[in-house]
Amino acid sequence: MGVEERRQQLIGVALDLFSRRSPDEVSIDEIATAAGISRPLVYHYFPGKLSLYEAALKRAAEDLAGRFAEPHEGPLGARLLRVMGRFFDFVDEHGPGFSALMRGGPAVSADGVSSKDHVSATNALIDSVRQAAYEQILAHLGVTDASPRLELVIRSWISLAESTALLWLDGRRIPRAELEIQLVHDFAALAAVSAAYDEGMATLLKEMVKDEPADGPFAELVGRLLSLAP
Repeated sequence: MGVEERRQQLIGVALDLFSRRSPDEVSIDEIATAAGISRPLVYHYFPGKLSLYEAALKRAAEDLAGRFAEPHEGPLGARLLRVMGRFFDFVDEHGPGFSALMRGGPAVSADGVSSKDHVSATNALIDSVRQAAYEQILAHLGVTDASPRLELVIRSWISLAESTALLWLDGRRIPRAELEIQLVHDFAALAAVSAAYDEGMATLLKEMVKDEPADGPFAELVGRLLSLAP
């Protein structure tokens, strides 16, 4: 293989292993064996496990950010539900790797010494995913310059989606489909609460729901809330 082709192969092999087990539990020897090459050859392309992990993490981050891309067509509730479906597909496929990504990656380097540079690089990748998700949601809302309240709503919702996914991975005790629709409802609820305090958010909320069908996710939320009334 050429140099770049071999690097990409190693990144793919490492990502597969990191997706199934915590990066701390995966050794360079395992990566070499899975790739069908020698341990020294792995080091020829990457200085150590952390550098290979960061490369795999970058690919995973780009994949995850891409899951938030969605055509700007049709009701917003249905669009968000499709986004959540792809988001949970990623979480399902990369369970341990997703957990490591959100928690900062491997705790120690190969020689047992913590790496501040690695933590900074990991945090930068996480922030890039969050920013990509934030910009995608803004685009779906048709907003180019978010107000402070709207930014708070969107970033709070992204954090909630992350926390929900991490908790779901711990035993998967709640059906995934229920969490996907719940997160769509959470977005509408956060926007509605903010709209109660801000006229601009109230106007945006009306735009969000004006084309929602009677069987859409947002309408379902209203129905569920009304059913709780005495």
